[in-house]
Amino acid sequence: MADKLQFDLVSPERQLMSQAVDMVVVPGADGEFGVLAHHAPVMSTIRPGFLRVHDGAGAPKRIFVRGGFAEVTPDGLTVLAEHAVAEEDIDRAAIEQSLKDAREDVADAKTDEARQVAQQRVDDLQQVLDAL
Repeated sequence: MADKLQFDLVSPERQLMSQAVDMVVVPGADGEFGVLAHHAPVMSTIRPGFLRVHDGAGAPKRIFVRGGFAEVTPDGLTVLAEHAVAEEDIDRAAIEQSLKDAREDVADAKTDEARQVAQQRVDDLQQVLDAL
């Protein structure tokens, strides 16, 4: 495994991935960065976007992540994401409908608290669409 990077992706619900890969491109807060085996230690917050996991088997696997951080250690790369979903599991039409509904919830909110909750939902859904 000398030429492979140990990659672990964890969300609050479960461990989504744990495998040796060739490279992972991370949407860091200060820009994307690629991590290969033997990368120097680094820690970064992540911005909404797609992780690209290159495992040598064709096109990279794309996983949407939002919130959290990435840590590179001598043992590999660990991404702790507040939210993570594989690109193939994203239903664009459903997200667009949910975004429309959330915008209506903002307009219909009776209290500031309800408006803030609805606006956060709008922001979250818009980040997913922007990343797509």
